[in-house]
Formats: sequence, C-alpha cells, structure tokens
Amino acid sequence: MVRRGAQVARPETPAGAETVARPSRWRRRAAAVLAAVVTAAAVSVWVAGQATGEAAGRCERFAAASSDRAGVVTGIGRPALVVGDSYAVGLLLDDPLRAWPARLDGRVRVAGFSGSGFSRGASGCGEVSFATRTSAALRAHPAAEVVVVEGGLNDHDQTRAAIVRGFERVVAAVGDRHLVVVGPPAAPSRAEQARRVDALLTRLSARHGTTYVSMKGLTLPFLPDDLHLTPEGHTAFGDRVATALTRL
Repeated sequence: MVRRGAQVARPETPAGAETVARPSRWRRRAAAVLAAVVTAAAVSVWVAGQATGEAAGRCERFAAASSDRAGVVTGIGRPALVVGDSYAVGLLLDDPLRAWPARLDGRVRVAGFSGSGFSRGASGCGEVSFATRTSAALRAHPAAEVVVVEGGLNDHDQTRAAIVRGFERVVAAVGDRHLVVVGPPAAPSRAEQARRVDALLTRLSARHGTTYVSMKGLTLPFLPDDLHLTPEGHTAFGDRVATALTRL
C-alpha cells in the first residue's frame, strides 16, 4: 500500500500589535505576576480539577499532541475522520505522522487523544471520550464520509455498562456516515482486558450494524512498555484497517 503524503495546515499570520509606552520596572513586575496567575488559572480550568501535579502536566502534553495532529491532513481522496487514543496520535514514535492512520487511503484527519476511550472514565484528563471528540470533530469537518473510531485499551478497567454507553454515544454522534470501529490489540500489559473489550465491541458492532475491525490473531511488535506499537506495528495495524475500509 502506498503511503500518502502529509499536508500541514498553516496558521494565519497574526495581526500587528499596537505600539505601547514602555512600562516602569514596577509595572513590568506586576504584569509578569498577572500573566503567571492568568496562565495558572487557565491550566486549572482546562483540567477541571480532575488532574493535578504530574497528571496535569501529562494532560497538557496529551492536549498539545492532539492539537498538533489535528492540524495535519494525510492523503487525498474521500474525506475521512479518525478518532482514537495514543495509537492514533503516534505517542512514543519518533515521527508521529507514521502512526497507523497514515496507512489509510483518502483525505484523513485525526482527532486523537492519548489515554482516552469509549467510556468517559477511561481518561483522567476530563471529558475526552471518543463520542465527545467525534461530535466536536464532525462539527468542525462535516464533510467526513467515513468515521474510524479506534481504541479500547484504555477502557481496560471500566465497567461493561460504561463502555456500552460510550459506544452508543459514538453511534449517535456519527449518524448516517459510515462508522468503522477498530478494536484493541492484545498488548502484553493488558492482554486479558483487551480480549474482554474486543469481545464486547464485537457484539455491540453487530447489534448496531457497524463495521468492526478486530486485531484478534494479528501478531504485532510492541515497544518495551508492552503497550504501545513500534513503527512496524503501526504499519501492520494500519494495513489491516485499510483493507477493511476498501470493502465499504
């Protein structure tokens, strides 16, 4: 399969700033303090009290990576949207653009967020569940004809009911578009839980008439953390999804 190139969305040039008088030393110090307070308040609002300390820093990094990846479009052809977890954004890869979505045909946008899942409780970074981000991404890019939702590894400790609710919210958010659900691979650190989630997603997809791509039986190479894929693993993962998409 030919790997498509990437087009980077360039930000608009900011408007020129007004010229202001040079402040005194006291005013400069007060401005610096005020800026620090405003920045801290913004971070506190973003995490909504759900993450502190190291967790808050991790959430900020995940949010930045999510934003960076959302600004890149790969490939040409019919517009498609990928919603997923750390696999979708290429966490721990030297080149995140080599993550599995780059193997798909079409004009692909990615709305990924590391640590997220079908259930609201999968992430400690606030409401970043698949359904919530699918709705937001489709409002921003309504032309998407196919929506690929990938994940489940981060739902490893969530209840069946929570996963079911999240799945049904995804189906509602996608509406009449083609929905393809991609299940979790049996990552060594969460193999048993991944099999449980895969079985549940298989049943839910059948119930809702949704295309389901299981990673069951696919041997994938993992990084030393036994959770994330190597570049070769991303290639094999993406090719299995791409094959399923050609059948739509």
